[in-house]
Amino acid sequence: MRSNISRHAQFDGMAMCARVESVVKLAGKALTINHTEPEEVIMPPIPIRPGVYKIHAHIIGPGALMTATEYAVKYGAPVIVDRMNPLPIEQEWAIEPAEPVPGSPYAVRLATQEAAGLVTAEDKLWVNNVPRADWAKFTFEAVLGGVKILSEKGLAMRAGYRGSQIEFTPPQPEYQQTWTLEFVRPIDED
Repeated sequence: MRSNISRHAQFDGMAMCARVESVVKLAGKALTINHTEPEEVIMPPIPIRPGVYKIHAHIIGPGALMTATEYAVKYGAPVIVDRMNPLPIEQEWAIEPAEPVPGSPYAVRLATQEAAGLVTAEDKLWVNNVPRADWAKFTFEAVLGGVKILSEKGLAMRAGYRGSQIEFTPPQPEYQQTWTLEFVRPIDED
């Protein structure tokens, strides 16, 4: 009996398929068996150390950070992707558990303003002074090159280009949905 097994795995961040091909020789006759099994791979949320972070976007061009804009419109101030500012007050974000329970999703706010939390509306990201109960909650998944930030609806945060408002789209294996968290300091430090 001869067995030739070749495996081909394709990973797109959401699903993995394994194709196994076996050639078995029985009584002088070759028998080929092809078998494909799709397996859904759900990455578990990763724990994030509570603290103040700079959140780097993965876009084409110079480095870019998640940035709060200055002027509020419909749902608050739009949160965009922009290059690094000399004063980080609009680009440093406090990430902490939304509730004091293990495994809780995370809330994100401006590090310098305790009442200015991230909110989602129309699948876009905003920062607004609203009660903490109205802040958006996020989970983080490890992906190649960084983390994927997911909303309560399971949509991934996406940076289109420098200057664009951050939006939420279905998770895809694309670099615009990959973020790097740069730890700056603990929350209670200035």
